[in-house]
Amino acid sequence: RRSDERVSTNLPARWDGLSGKSEARIEDLSMGGCFVNTRGRVDIGEIVGIEMKLPSGEWMQLRGEVASYLPGTGFGVLFTFLTEDEEQVLRELIS
Repeated sequence: RRSDERVSTNLPARWDGLSGKSEARIEDLSMGGCFVNTRGRVDIGEIVGIEMKLPSGEWMQLRGEVASYLPGTGFGVLFTFLTEDEEQVLRELIS
């Protein structure tokens, strides 16, 4: 199902979707997407903006499409709009 290597993380995050803004944590990460641990509600197929706090303390903004949703737990996102700079930062985080 997944072609990209996934790594476990625990990065503070915020996300913004149709239901508004919510606090979250990024629990796993790959070049293709991530799992967002949050109580916030999303719809599959919804486009969300995610800000994740990098180990350097900087915030990185990403956008993606909700691929899965577990009520009360969180959702999986596919990164569909990565720039070269975002890809480079993700590569460094994963390696």
